[in-house]
Amino acid sequence: MLILHCSDVHITEDYSKVPWLQLGWRRWIAMLELKIGGRGKQYLQAREVLAQIVHEAEEKGASHLVLSGDLTAYALEREFSGAREALGAIGSDKRRCTVIPGNHDRYTPAVVAERLFEKYFGPLLESDLPEYRREDGFPFVRLLGDEAAVVGLGSARVPPLPGLSYGVVGRRQRLALREIVQDPRIRGRAVLVVVHHAPLTRSGHKDKLSHRLIDGEALFREIPGPRFALLHGHIHSRYHHPATDRRPHIFCAGSSTQKGREGYWLIRVENGQIVGGVQQVPRRVND
Repeated sequence: MLILHCSDVHITEDYSKVPWLQLGWRRWIAMLELKIGGRGKQYLQAREVLAQIVHEAEEKGASHLVLSGDLTAYALEREFSGAREALGAIGSDKRRCTVIPGNHDRYTPAVVAERLFEKYFGPLLESDLPEYRREDGFPFVRLLGDEAAVVGLGSARVPPLPGLSYGVVGRRQRLALREIVQDPRIRGRAVLVVVHHAPLTRSGHKDKLSHRLIDGEALFREIPGPRFALLHGHIHSRYHHPATDRRPHIFCAGSSTQKGREGYWLIRVENGQIVGGVQQVPRRVND
C-alpha cells in the first residue's frame, strides 16, 4: 500500500483585492510577509500544483492522500474554496483522502467560530471509530483496508499573537490515541498519525519554542517503533527520521507547493509495518 503525504500547500488569495476591514488586524501584519517577504509570489501556482499532486497520486497508485495542514495562506474563505477545488473528487471522499487543519487554517478566532475548515472539509474529518473523539472531533480514525489506519490529531490553536505558531495536541487527545492503538480493530495495522506541527527539525532537535509541537515527546511515547509513523508539515523542508524503539517514523512533507521546493512523500506500508518512503517532485504545471 502506498500513502501520499503532502503538506503546507498555502492556497493564497490576492489580498490587494480584499477589503481591509474583512482582512482584520492579524492579516494586516501578514501582508508584510506576503509582500515584503515575497511569500505571495512563492505560491502563485499553489492550486495548480496541488491539483497535479492529486493527479499523480492516482497515476502512481496511491491508496490514500494525506494533507497535514496549512491548506490556506491566512484562512480566507476563498482560499479554503480554492484548496477544496484543487483536491477535486477526492476532496469529499474520506476513503481516499485525509486532511487536518494547520495553524494558518486556524488563523483568527472568527475563522474557528465560523468553522470554515469544517465547512469545506467536513466529510474528511469523519471518523470510522467515533467513540474515540475527545476534542472538537479529534482524534479521528480512518481504516484503510486491512493493512493500515490513519489517525488525525488537532494541534493547531489560534495564536495569541501572529508569530507565535507553536502547536499542542493535549492530554485528552494523547490518551485517546493510546486507547486507539490498543483497540483490536487496530492491532496488526500500520498506524499513520497525522499532526500539523513538527516534533523534531531536520537535524533531529526540537524546534524553537514559539514554533514547535510542545508535547512531541509525550506523543512519541504512545506510538514507538516501526509499526507507527508521524506525518507532519509546518517546517518547509522534507525529511524522514527512521523509527527507533522510542519513537515512530517521522515524515515531514515540507511545503508541497512552494516554488522551487515542490514535492511530497510516497510512504510504503507492508504487512502492518512502515517500510520506507520516497520523495517525489511533481511534474511542473507548465510542462
